[in-house]
Amino acid sequence: MRTVVASLVDAAPDAIQLSPGQAHLLQETRGPKPALVMRADVANVYGQEGLERERLFSYAVADAVEHAVRLDAACVCVNLLAVPGEPELHEQCVRNVSALRSMCTRYGMALMVEPLAMKRGESGYGVNGDTQTIVTLVRQAVELGADVIKADPTDDLDAYSDVLAVAGDRPVLVRGGGRVSDDEILERTRKLIAIGAAGIVYGRNVVQHPRPAEITRALMAIVHDG
Repeated sequence: MRTVVASLVDAAPDAIQLSPGQAHLLQETRGPKPALVMRADVANVYGQEGLERERLFSYAVADAVEHAVRLDAACVCVNLLAVPGEPELHEQCVRNVSALRSMCTRYGMALMVEPLAMKRGESGYGVNGDTQTIVTLVRQAVELGADVIKADPTDDLDAYSDVLAVAGDRPVLVRGGGRVSDDEILERTRKLIAIGAAGIVYGRNVVQHPRPAEITRALMAIVHDG
C-alpha cells in the first residue's frame, strides 16, 4: 500500500480513500498531495464464501470524525448496505449514518454515504445493479443527510440519470466495483460522466492495475477534461 499510495500521489487524483490505519501513508507524504477521504466503518460482506452461515455486520469506527479531523481529512465515507434477508445489517448502517451525520455537523466534516445494494452470488455477495433498488437506497442516503453520494453504476447505464435525479443537489460519485478491462472501465466512466455523474471513486480498478498511476491519469482526463 505504501508503494501504491506513493504512485497515486504522483498521479495527482483529487482524493484518495483510505482506512484510519492506512491514512498516515498519505498524510506523511511531503509536498502537495490529494485530499484524504477516510473510511469510517468496517463490514464483512465482501468476498467471502458461505455467508449464509455468517452474521453480517457493518460497524462504525469509534470516534471516526475526531480521527478524521486529526488526520486532516476532507471527508468521511460510510456504508448504507442493503442485503436481501439482512434487515439488521441495514439497521446498523442507518444508525451509523445517523450518528456520523451528527458528528460531521459538529466538526464541519463532509459525509460521503455509500448506498450499496447487494445480492447473493456464487461466492458471497455481489452488486445488485437494478435501477430501482439503487434509486431507493440513494434516496434514503439523501434523506439521512449525505453531503456526497458514492453509488454503484446501474446495469442499464442509460438509467443512471434516475439515480442522479433522486440525489438532487448532492453530487454523485460512481463506485468502481469489480476489476474489469481498461476498455470497459474507461468507456463506462466516459458514459456516466457524460450523463451527469460528478466524479468517480475507484478502488480495485486502480490499485490492482499493473500501472496505477497511468490509469489514474487516464480516468482523471475523462472526469475533468472530457
